[in-house]
Amino acid sequence: MGDSLQIFKRTAIHFTGRVDWVLFSASLLLCAAGLVTMNSFSGENYFFERQLIWVGVSVVIFFILSFFDFRFLKKTNIIISLFILSVLVLLFTLLFGDVFLGAQSWIDVGVFSVQTSDPIKIVMLLLLAKYFSRRHVEIANYKHILISGVYTAIIAILVFLQPDFGSAIIILSLWLGMTFAAGISQKHLLIIILIGIFTAGGLWTFVFEDYQKDRIITFLNPLTDLQGAGYNAYQSQVAVGSGELMGKGIGGGTQSRLEFLPEYETDFIFAAFAEEWGFFGVVLLLMLYGVIIWRILRDSLYGASNFETLFGIGIAILFMSHFTIHVGMNIGLLPVTGTTLPFMSYGGSHLITEFTALGIFMGMRYYAHPIRRADTDHELIGVDIKP
Repeated sequence: MGDSLQIFKRTAIHFTGRVDWVLFSASLLLCAAGLVTMNSFSGENYFFERQLIWVGVSVVIFFILSFFDFRFLKKTNIIISLFILSVLVLLFTLLFGDVFLGAQSWIDVGVFSVQTSDPIKIVMLLLLAKYFSRRHVEIANYKHILISGVYTAIIAILVFLQPDFGSAIIILSLWLGMTFAAGISQKHLLIIILIGIFTAGGLWTFVFEDYQKDRIITFLNPLTDLQGAGYNAYQSQVAVGSGELMGKGIGGGTQSRLEFLPEYETDFIFAAFAEEWGFFGVVLLLMLYGVIIWRILRDSLYGASNFETLFGIGIAILFMSHFTIHVGMNIGLLPVTGTTLPFMSYGGSHLITEFTALGIFMGMRYYAHPIRRADTDHELIGVDIKP
């Protein structure tokens, strides 16, 4: 009996030490906020019931992954293999994927469909973390920016061709954020900005479809086409504004419940939440996301090596990019791109991806060495911070 108790205690200590419970709790609260927002409280609750299952599956994956030793991911052959596999999966999606809302972004695996661009974001995090962890001291050499940019461009272009403009922007944001973290020079940053401007002009002239141009034009002036391309953006702004200070109460959002706001459970869940919870609810939401980003960055500073540190920073960039683009398009500051809100929007692909990234990060966190970090502040990526 005594031996069993000791084993139980050691297991409990081992388990609790692997997980950042503040980070996990904040993530779970956001999942709960999403579930409440998409729950109809009457009749069929298809989205609520399905999402509840996805939350459960994601949490189980999170805890399972937190027990793994992910130091093997530092091996170059594994990273390259994952990258090649990602390219093949995206090519398969372009050729044989399912079309949903005009985008050929999904693969049907039987009981559910997978949006392939979501898990590939984790591969990009690992690839960029691996690349810059060895070369951050040489980041002034433009070839490292160019090579990492080529890797990123291959994935971003394949995603864009689906077409999934939102996910392509997220992937490019990951690369830009990681180069910042690696300590890019101001000269190279200016060059990247100029390249981005010329690329945007080329995309507008030769690549963008008419409906994508309509979205951007409507973004600049939503009132020009309220019954067409500007309808979603306008209804989203109405929903956010009608929430006022205290909101209309849970289940009282007229824009979403009466279906004036399309896709309120996915692309416009922030607007639906803001309508029901008001300004105070939005502030609470911002605080929860702030806690998640803070805990990720805090834990990443104690990474066992620059690879773990950069991977953690990459996760923070991933979540911030999703949040910024989603909220921006919900309040009329950015074009509508179909970007999900982390932990809140309906869908299993993005939710499993988010908890998978955090689970891998927790596995890395267990092997962190705070003493090492104090001894190697001069190598800290991009900034000199002492814990």
